[in-house]
Amino acid sequence: MKRGPELLRLAETVVFPGFEGKSPPDWIRRRLGEGLAGVVLFSRNIATPSQVADLTAALREENPQVLVGIDEESGEVTRLEAVGGSTRPGNFALGVADDVGLTEELAADLGRDLARAGVNLNFAPSADVNSNPDNPVIGLRSFGADPDLVARHTAAWIRGMQSAGVAACAKHFPGHGDTSVDSHHGVPLVAAPLGELHDMALRPFRAAVEQGVRTVMTGHLLVPALDPAMPATLSRPVLHDLLRVELGFEGVIVTDGIEMAAVSGPYGIGGASVLAVAAGADAICVGGEHAGEETAIGIRDAIVDAVIEGRLSEERLADASRRVCELALWTTTTGPSTSSGPSGGPGTPSIGLAAARRALRITRRSSAAVFPLPAPPHVVELAPEMNLAIEKDTPWGVGEPLGKLLPGTTVTRLTAPTATGGAVEAVLAAAAERPLVIVVRDAHRHPWQADALRHLLAARADAVVVEMGLPGRSDLGAVHIATHGAARVCGQAAAELLAGDTATT
Repeated sequence: MKRGPELLRLAETVVFPGFEGKSPPDWIRRRLGEGLAGVVLFSRNIATPSQVADLTAALREENPQVLVGIDEESGEVTRLEAVGGSTRPGNFALGVADDVGLTEELAADLGRDLARAGVNLNFAPSADVNSNPDNPVIGLRSFGADPDLVARHTAAWIRGMQSAGVAACAKHFPGHGDTSVDSHHGVPLVAAPLGELHDMALRPFRAAVEQGVRTVMTGHLLVPALDPAMPATLSRPVLHDLLRVELGFEGVIVTDGIEMAAVSGPYGIGGASVLAVAAGADAICVGGEHAGEETAIGIRDAIVDAVIEGRLSEERLADASRRVCELALWTTTTGPSTSSGPSGGPGTPSIGLAAARRALRITRRSSAAVFPLPAPPHVVELAPEMNLAIEKDTPWGVGEPLGKLLPGTTVTRLTAPTATGGAVEAVLAAAAERPLVIVVRDAHRHPWQADALRHLLAARADAVVVEMGLPGRSDLGAVHIATHGAARVCGQAAAELLAGDTATT
């Protein structure tokens, strides 16, 4: 077999690269004209919704049916609102509210914003059951730890998103919730036996398939009960035997970022891409960290060489290309719809803020007049280092929105290196004669946060604790507020509560 134009076109179809810049570079434009079927946008490509609309319009000048993908889960993982912070809470807050109608409405609202920006493929929702509270990469991105709850909200989210003509994507198959390793850096192990996998991790994916989800994203996970040798992304028993045959999924299987160490480490980016397509994947997502043309060409050529050498069948590659093209056709014939529902800038505050308010939970342990706050407080925010899925500069916290409601509010933000005893004492000095609000995020996973919290509460038992990560102990502080989310809108909802805003009470 020779490296002919048809083989190159087939390989081109299954590579979904990222790129640098707020407008398409020349190499993306050129390759869209040569058969490239899809691209992936990251926050580096995004300034404003109108700019994204211009960018996607430029892409469609080269290929009117191009698939434009984005990782827009809302909440903590946002690309469209990375600069200002998400106006919608994430999945965990929606699971706490547990109103499938609200989840569907919020996803539809997000879908309309994406459609207006020209995005037609959203790599969301996370269908992972967060059964391991020490999970470093899922956490608030999951609807919760109950598989039935996760299943019904996954289905509702998919209904809402796809009603806007934007393809949804259930991830990270076969379930990243029961892990303790971040697949950006290593290979997470899912040690559950087969029966438990079907009862827990796989239940939301069954619901997603039954709901008609258009795409499923693989997880770079080693699941010995399904395949003791290969991570799920590279495993035919997982992708073909389980997802295609047993669960009956007929849409596009897309990989998580193929440059992630869990798969590229042992096999290289090109080698992992070949193994993924051979196993049953239809689209290779790449470019989060390697965004140049040389990476995309390297993947394409590795796939072509594998076909020529007999390591990948041309039939399997053609099947992958067909599925990608059918998805592109669905997005052009289904929508996107921009005519119904709320309009305006990214996020309709009434939907996102209403959801964030409904996720708030308050525990009062003191009758002292500390809540609502009697005066502008000093706020200390304990900020952990986040995983690579979450933009490190995306705004979060309570101090900024509280300052707008209670002018005179002051804020200190501490990280692990800065949370020394002296820094904590400086916070206590700044809060002397003033209310103290302590904001933590996943404190149960970060000993330095727990230490700082103990130090502060030992001196100020009247402090209000706002927990913005996964819920831990609710018996800390005179008042404990759990937001069940760390998005900007979750901080806004908590700030309203602290200030005694009548819209919240």
